[in-house]
Amino acid sequence: MPTESATLIDIVIHTTPKGASPVLKGLLGVPAGNGPWPAVVVVHEVFGIEGEMLKQVAHLASLGYLALMPDLYSSGGMRKCLVSTMKAMRSGTGRAFLDIDAARQFLVDRPDATGAVGVIGFCMGGGFALMTASSSGFDAAASNYGMLPTNPDDVLAGACPVIGSYGLRDGSLKGAVATLEQSLTRHRVIHDLKEYPNAGHAFMNEAAAGPAWFRPVARVMNMKPDPDAAADAWARIDTFFREHLGQPRV
Repeated sequence: MPTESATLIDIVIHTTPKGASPVLKGLLGVPAGNGPWPAVVVVHEVFGIEGEMLKQVAHLASLGYLALMPDLYSSGGMRKCLVSTMKAMRSGTGRAFLDIDAARQFLVDRPDATGAVGVIGFCMGGGFALMTASSSGFDAAASNYGMLPTNPDDVLAGACPVIGSYGLRDGSLKGAVATLEQSLTRHRVIHDLKEYPNAGHAFMNEAAAGPAWFRPVARVMNMKPDPDAAADAWARIDTFFREHLGQPRV
């Protein structure tokens, strides 16, 4: 699936660690031109790899990053894997973390990669980005409206540089930015946090995501696109990644 300045490729990673998905599917975004490029593991939102997530991978690749989105539902699909994946995010252990690390290692091993790898997540994926910021070998982490760890002070000690983008009108994450700011400041972690006053949850998507039954929840979370906030968030993320992952070639 080509875009104006990137190519999206379906990939399969055969993993070996016990507990990981034996066959990990994913979507790789490759920038146009010749590398090497800095790389980013992209962790999808709760609905998995669907249309809006494809756009996020393509956008990162268009900025000059090798972008790999592992399918955290590879071992059975969303219905079978959703609960265990959410439990993993909250506990900090489980298949999802092994799969994310397999994606990171896949990028490190590519000859067209510089070796610098960041992690970015959306919604559920934003929670994983925070959970992996201090213990998974990433050089920078970006959480977009991601759930905070239950014990942020413990999880974020020694974290890599963190950038976070949240919506003030997101009813599910009230007070998250203030709590995150306190923890990152306490641990002297380099960070850039911003709460957009008119944005809700999933404001970086271009269209509403999720099935019809999810609509009542979406209303509580004020889930709708905010193009102005999204553009600003992406500009901040690109600047932050360029500083901590190195300048991409575009």
